[in-house]
Amino acid sequence: MKFIAEIDIMPLKALLDPQGKAVSSSLKNLNLSEIDNVRIGKHISLEINAPSEEVAKEKVEEACKKILANQLMESYEFELKEIN
Repeated sequence: MKFIAEIDIMPLKALLDPQGKAVSSSLKNLNLSEIDNVRIGKHISLEINAPSEEVAKEKVEEACKKILANQLMESYEFELKEIN
């Protein structure tokens, strides 16, 4: 079976997000002061070949924990879909 995982990785809310802060300041300079608390993360899409959805989820979890997300500074969420 083949699956696609859509992973969103974001800085932890308790930590400063320098990129988000810079964008927030720029938005204010562009007269878009209604927009605030910008947080910038990353989106990763990957395909997994696995015998079941459960195994695919385990593989995505392992990839996130070992290489894709720094769990000291980032959180992650993912959605898994079977593809044909």
